[in-house]
Amino acid sequence: MAKLYFKYGAMGSSKSAQALITQFNYEELGMTVWLIKPSVDDRDGANIVKSRVGLSREAEVITPEDSIRARYAATGGRDVIIADEAQFFTPGQIVDELGVPVLCFGLRTDFLTHMFPGSMRLMELADSITEIKTVCACGSKATVNARVTPDGRIVTEGEQVFLGGNDAYVAMC
Repeated sequence: MAKLYFKYGAMGSSKSAQALITQFNYEELGMTVWLIKPSVDDRDGANIVKSRVGLSREAEVITPEDSIRARYAATGGRDVIIADEAQFFTPGQIVDELGVPVLCFGLRTDFLTHMFPGSMRLMELADSITEIKTVCACGSKATVNARVTPDGRIVTEGEQVFLGGNDAYVAMC
């Protein structure tokens, strides 16, 4: 039986790098991978999964209106599905009965420690939940994503979704 995996971590924990490495490993074994990402994440290009360490690959873009089940069926089937930035999928897009492993990588919570709807659904349905760890500047385990202003002040209000990298977020303990 195929499983649904959720691998989450704070900003900078190498989630996208691990997604791309996982894709490489499957493909190296001759398996086919459907790499997907939500349309809201267009920081590096609408159809690009890019890690901070420089790895990048093209992915299929999933809009909030798309049915992942229908889009997957239209691919003719693959051996595995890998989803980056899975927190941005809608709860209805989180599916676990496609007959292949589905590996989702993303954030668990936002800068106010509120669950993202997609992540909440993954926590409810996933067969395997794994934290990808990273460290705070103090050396302790980072558990939250602090949103910061350009001058480094922590932001404590605002919209849940605000795209940014090191310029806008800091992983903290």
